[in-house]
Amino acid sequence: MRLRTLLGDHPGTAALKNGSVKSDLVQFDFADYSPTNKGFKPMVREGAFDVSEMAIVTYLMAKSFEKPMVLLPDIVLARFQHGHALYNARAGKLAPRDLNGKRVGIRSFTTTTGAWLRGILANDYGVDLGSIDWVTFEDAHVAEFVDTTKRAGAGKQIIQMLIDGELDAVLGEKSDHADLKPLFADVAAEEKAWFEKNKVVPINHMVVVSQALSDKNPDVVREVHRLLAESAAASSAAPHFDRAEMQRSLELIISYSAQQKLIPRAFSVDELFDDVTRALR
Repeated sequence: MRLRTLLGDHPGTAALKNGSVKSDLVQFDFADYSPTNKGFKPMVREGAFDVSEMAIVTYLMAKSFEKPMVLLPDIVLARFQHGHALYNARAGKLAPRDLNGKRVGIRSFTTTTGAWLRGILANDYGVDLGSIDWVTFEDAHVAEFVDTTKRAGAGKQIIQMLIDGELDAVLGEKSDHADLKPLFADVAAEEKAWFEKNKVVPINHMVVVSQALSDKNPDVVREVHRLLAESAAASSAAPHFDRAEMQRSLELIISYSAQQKLIPRAFSVDELFDDVTRALR
């Protein structure tokens, strides 16, 4: 069976994409999107793929609007988030606790990195997220989500706005510009302390399949999971989570997403899967 597939180039997907991991049951027709997240919108809005990499917050939002897709227990991207926040040091020192009332840019309010960082800021630093003047550059992947943030002007670029002093800080970005510094002054120490507190590695991207594929071809879905797992096992650089680690990470991003009103309620982790994919955990 040939499957329309969106899957980025990650350490854990390399063996699958280069043909080292094979199947007699399925073949993948890989779509070409660069960056891969540009394919999330057509998946959510049009069901463009049978198998798709998916940002976990996009999936949570899609589920809240009953989009016909289901999660697989396969993680392709996970990372600590503290290093993806910047401020312009030319304007003076800025620390996380100083963000109340500031003007903060983010590519889209609904990005997974943004949700993780806002959760960290609110729950670990006491930042009032509602006091921040959020400036965004793209709409949500999920069309039904009502975005109340301010949109940057046409042609504006997020890093340049920070350099020019039009923003006080940005989330979800990195830059080697001399004036731009990490919002979290000692990123490694912050990440270590946060992990010791939460025992969580933040999940960014997992894999989903269409609900139709799971309903009609459960054997195919099980084979897709087997191939993804075998491909991930071939790389020491791939995310490797046991069931408890995945559970904690998913529970926390669900909590953050509900807190930020990206989703109307906190799902249980079990709700993210169907009968076919839940058994694969």
